[in-house]
Amino acid sequence: MKYFLVVIFSFNIVNNYSQSTTKFNLDFEKQDLYENIARDWGTYGNYEITSDTTSVHTGKYSGRIVSNEDDTDGSLVYYIPAVYEGKTIRLDGFIKTKNVENGFAGLTLSIIGAGESLAFDNMKAADLKGTNDWNRYSITLPLPEGAEYFLIGGTLIGSGAVWFDDFTVTIDGEDIQSLSPKEIPIPKAKLDKEFDTGSEVEFPELTVDSLDKLTLLGKIWGFLKYHHPAIASGTYNWDYELFRILPEYLSTKNNLDRDTVLLNWIESFGEIEECQTCKETSELAFLKPDHSWFDNFFMTTELKSALNSIYANRHQGKGFYLGLDMAGRPDLLNEEIYKDVNLPDQGFQLLALYKYWNAVHYFFPYKYLTDEDWSKILKEYIPVFLKVKTRPEYELTVLKLIGEINDTHASPGGYSGFDLDKLRGDSYAPIRVRFVEEQLVVTHYYIKELKDSLDIKIGDVITQIDNVPVEEIVQNLNFLYPASNNETKLRDITNDILRSSKKKAVVKYISNKIEKEIELDLYPKSSLDLKWYDYDGENTYRILDGNIGYINLQMLTDSQIPKLKELLKDTKGIIIDIRRRPFGFFYNSLGSYFVSKPTPFVKVTYGNINNPGEFNFQNDYEILPSSETYEGKLVVLLNEDTQSSSEWATMAFKVGNNTTLIGSHTAGADGDISDLNLPFEITTYFSGIGVYYPDGRETQRIGILPDIEVKPSIEGIRQGRDELLEKAIEVINNE
Repeated sequence: MKYFLVVIFSFNIVNNYSQSTTKFNLDFEKQDLYENIARDWGTYGNYEITSDTTSVHTGKYSGRIVSNEDDTDGSLVYYIPAVYEGKTIRLDGFIKTKNVENGFAGLTLSIIGAGESLAFDNMKAADLKGTNDWNRYSITLPLPEGAEYFLIGGTLIGSGAVWFDDFTVTIDGEDIQSLSPKEIPIPKAKLDKEFDTGSEVEFPELTVDSLDKLTLLGKIWGFLKYHHPAIASGTYNWDYELFRILPEYLSTKNNLDRDTVLLNWIESFGEIEECQTCKETSELAFLKPDHSWFDNFFMTTELKSALNSIYANRHQGKGFYLGLDMAGRPDLLNEEIYKDVNLPDQGFQLLALYKYWNAVHYFFPYKYLTDEDWSKILKEYIPVFLKVKTRPEYELTVLKLIGEINDTHASPGGYSGFDLDKLRGDSYAPIRVRFVEEQLVVTHYYIKELKDSLDIKIGDVITQIDNVPVEEIVQNLNFLYPASNNETKLRDITNDILRSSKKKAVVKYISNKIEKEIELDLYPKSSLDLKWYDYDGENTYRILDGNIGYINLQMLTDSQIPKLKELLKDTKGIIIDIRRRPFGFFYNSLGSYFVSKPTPFVKVTYGNINNPGEFNFQNDYEILPSSETYEGKLVVLLNEDTQSSSEWATMAFKVGNNTTLIGSHTAGADGDISDLNLPFEITTYFSGIGVYYPDGRETQRIGILPDIEVKPSIEGIRQGRDELLEKAIEVINNE
């Protein structure tokens, strides 16, 4: 059931919900304006899942699932927050079936808490199959403690077609449409407003002693946040408790005074009851909690004993600051952005560092792969954060810190609060560049009309920009681009290397071995056809010369897969181009075409919110074969632009019966992301689950390695050749 939940919530539902907590679209009558599906409904699987008007129980619409030959099941799903009191929950719905075979149709009801299914039924025991007119069916489940969501819907396993309509959800016999949500007490942490406009903390000049004290405080503060039951449950505003303890703590003169203040502080939050459900860290855990710092600060026996006691009786389950989302990622909750606090404010600046360091320490699955020892980063950055005076300084400091985790998923973008235009400028050159053979090469025009009028041509090598050598520019920009490896960092730098706050840039370059100079006009982003790849995105799938199939994965949709299989089934080989991120998730729907038996392709580590810092492997993900298996060769094209979901798909294609990977290693940033809000309106991200090969080898930072390494050459770019595609055709033709 874990796999079912991950796929639904990670890829579909989270983008579809807009319903209130009291009115739900259970009769399918409210339709999405842009998709052929009822509003707020999600889908799982690659069956044809749509709204239907030709067969309904009542009203104008029903939900319909029609099987195809290349998948095993499909579901319509709907999410309802579990904010209602009761002992039992019942789902009723009308179902119509046609030619359901090799499986069954049924209603689905799952109760979710802490990322797991606490109770589940899909009518499997009813064995509903064949052809049946509209009939009413029901599922009843006990309503357990810890429920966070109800997941309702209908499913088809096997072949045939099924329609669903007029769902009703009742709790203890009362229709959920008319029920009022239970009153949830406002956590006391939410009521504490004392420091909403500033920390009012004054820091003395840093000394070796005060730096050590602040390092210890940051680690204890984070440990208590996620472990102490009263704090983790939201009884205290933990951000503001930091500001309350800091003046007294900073005034201590020696380690004994320091530890006395800390011990009194901990004891002020009340006695802790013995934990009856806390478990020892599994010996099989891939990553274990790191509390080695307990022994690094010459703490008194009493303080160390208090910390060990808190750990032994730590908070369990979802808390005020920590949950687990449906994809299994740590969910960092109730982290305020403090938009009303003005810089500089050293208290909030220190708080930002404490928040980030502890989030990574407990919930980043690749902490052990960073270039620098993460345990030492907190002490290193305390003076850096405390020196910040302005907004640009703060953003640059946060970016430097983020870069320390060596994770491309942490790269700032979107609505993350970084003013990238101020940091990097808002004007762009009309040419695209990338590093080829360790030189900065022109590869593309963002304004096609300038192709003939500009002296600088595709394949020319840029050596200086505004009289600064390219190598020096890269070194200066290095810290602004968090990345898993150097190739990915260079990829991101080249997107912005000709970005400026000015309106012109003087570029020195080499063309046909002749040194030249040009003054380029720079343009606002909106006026350019910006692309992050250099090759044609047209023709999603087609047959190349020599009876070779080609699929552009970026442009592919699920509905095209049956058609492309029919078109390409008799080709001698298929090339899947995954040098760009796809819009869909085809690792199973398309990957199944290239295996003849269930084949593991990836394994994943998930964090344990009951024991922060522990990560465990779950069951391997498998590719299940479709009804027919492709007999020819499969070649997959990849490079540093192949990232995240593209890498996941590449791993699935890699285990095909006759697969060759061609190109260069991928970005090395796989796994769903978690986000963290920081003071002064910053949101940052990091990989929230760990992704590995079935044998346990890492993909993070390394990426997916090609079987045959091929990189573009400068000469090839000048000639307009796609050397990876050429090599793929050669491999297929060489029987």
